[in-house]
Amino acid sequence: MSYSSSTASSLSNTRPELDHKPSTMTAILFVVMLIIGIGFAAFSLVSDITDSGDRAITWLPYFLLGVALIIALGFEFVNGFHDTANAVATVIYTHSLPANFAVLWSGFFNFLGVLVSSGTVAFGIISLLPVELILQVGSSAGFAMVFALLIAAILWNLGTWLLGLPASSSHTLIGSIIGVGVANALMHGRDGTTGVDWAQATKVGYSLLLSPMIGFGFAALLLLLLKALVKNRELYEEPKGNTPPPIWIRGLLILTCTGVSFAHGSNDGQKGMGLIMLILVGTVPMAYALNRAMPIDHMTQFAAVAHVTQESILKNVSITAPSDPRKVLSEFVRTKNYQPEVLAGLASMVGNIGDQVKQYGSLAHVPMEAVSNVRNDMYLASETLRIFEKTQPIKFDDDTKANIKAFKKDIDDSTKFIPIWVKVTVAIALGLGTMVGWKRIVVTVGEKIGKTHLTYAQGASAELVAMTTIGAADMFGLPVSTTHVLSSGVAGAMTANKSGLQLSTVRNLAMAWVLTLPSAMLLSGSLYWLFTKIF
Repeated sequence: MSYSSSTASSLSNTRPELDHKPSTMTAILFVVMLIIGIGFAAFSLVSDITDSGDRAITWLPYFLLGVALIIALGFEFVNGFHDTANAVATVIYTHSLPANFAVLWSGFFNFLGVLVSSGTVAFGIISLLPVELILQVGSSAGFAMVFALLIAAILWNLGTWLLGLPASSSHTLIGSIIGVGVANALMHGRDGTTGVDWAQATKVGYSLLLSPMIGFGFAALLLLLLKALVKNRELYEEPKGNTPPPIWIRGLLILTCTGVSFAHGSNDGQKGMGLIMLILVGTVPMAYALNRAMPIDHMTQFAAVAHVTQESILKNVSITAPSDPRKVLSEFVRTKNYQPEVLAGLASMVGNIGDQVKQYGSLAHVPMEAVSNVRNDMYLASETLRIFEKTQPIKFDDDTKANIKAFKKDIDDSTKFIPIWVKVTVAIALGLGTMVGWKRIVVTVGEKIGKTHLTYAQGASAELVAMTTIGAADMFGLPVSTTHVLSSGVAGAMTANKSGLQLSTVRNLAMAWVLTLPSAMLLSGSLYWLFTKIF
């Protein structure tokens, strides 16, 4: 459905200026930040590899590392201009900020959001990947996995951007991960449903499913609440010309734009971080498989906690330890099928980890030939304990639970870390992405969801709900879609204000939402099959 002639005329009088070319200073800033990002990443990589003593026999690992990092940062760059347009649409269409300044403002707070992020979302995303590929991420299949899921996500994001559709980058990446998992299982003669951690995928799926409903419902309720409490008619009518809103509502709109940008950086930036860490672990394990910054004096305590935890677990074990505990735990993490030998294997693995930590004295002293095995043992033990916590196949006493919790924290601190240069590089890629290509999505959100021009109250309601929802999801380590929350929030505010919706746009948004998951799965699964043949 298109605008009526009167609506179109009204829009032409109030439409913000979107076609100003960036100033020379903006272009210089873009280039300078790009050079800083590339230079800082290269310097940090070389320093870390040199300090670790990691030496590759051929140039191929470094070449693959460079290509993989470019693709991963390319995903974050596309994510920047694809998703962050949602954050600036409301301040632009309510004339709270000029378009070019709004984009720079949003990019800066995306940058800050990435820098202060916790990393919880990053490793939550990684746990969706097939366990056998995580354990062998440096293999040809591991590289095929990383390339396939990132390229598939970039292709779908670019396709929906060209159509001006605010599709979800989170939705796309998770679909790509599931596609690789299903394809990997089928290629190994297993049922495709065994290739994914469906419990974790379901948890993520609920957050993606509920986020647009929350955006729509709460934005509508917030607007109705505003109408009941604030009787200023100007807030609920179209802007007059290009006049900025009243100072207090303008401040609120800028504040919520800032909050959405910050929350988007904090949540979405972590997805690229997690994949970059997977790439680094696979190509230069000596430098990044284990947290070499862990203090030496902590290692003695780590080893003691491991052995106390082993003894606590052994109280519940009635059979001898399996000859290959790593194989037993790998199968359990993949299938979630508990057997008594799993607990015996876990006790053995915990003891082995404690022995290795005690033997080497520091994670920085673990020799190159042992690094991957130590990390894989820690990863398998951590994932097994995570699944135990959720499914509780064994009822541990309180002392055992306390020991397990302390041990899991130690091994997670040893393997689930993100160097500052990775955060800075991802922050720059995401921040710079906001400065490019934002117009298509901004026009869709600002003009094509509702039948009337976005009002001040509608913009504030949608942004406030989006900021709160994304921030809360980040606290719980859940990836949510900025796009879904914000665009559905605008639709909810339009509905509550009886402004009407453009059904053609809503239909296209719903279609993109429905098609994103299967399309990303098909793309990534096909690319994974192709890359495994090539590599």
